[in-house]
Amino acid sequence: MNIKRPKTIDEYIDLMHQAVYEIDEMRSSLDYDPEQAQQYGPFIDHLDAQVRQIYDDMVAGRYDWGYGEDLPFLPLVVKYGRFIPFQRLLMVINETHKNGLDLG
Repeated sequence: MNIKRPKTIDEYIDLMHQAVYEIDEMRSSLDYDPEQAQQYGPFIDHLDAQVRQIYDDMVAGRYDWGYGEDLPFLPLVVKYGRFIPFQRLLMVINETHKNGLDLG
């Protein structure tokens, strides 16, 4: 998955929406695979809540850019990244939060 930093706010919101979708897909897979439930259990609820809060803030116009700071979910992504199939998506979202849109 070759994801680049978005160039517009709409593209950034779309990436966040995609992250919400991917988390929903991950959750639905837990219903059918108890082994995955053990892997994802320690972090999925926290990741879900944090990503949805950021997405909701974006849609409501309450989002604040990070200006060099990481998003709250980054420690979960770093710690459990090997279990997150869309880890790269979350890293690009965090990079955009810290460094802004790709205007260059």
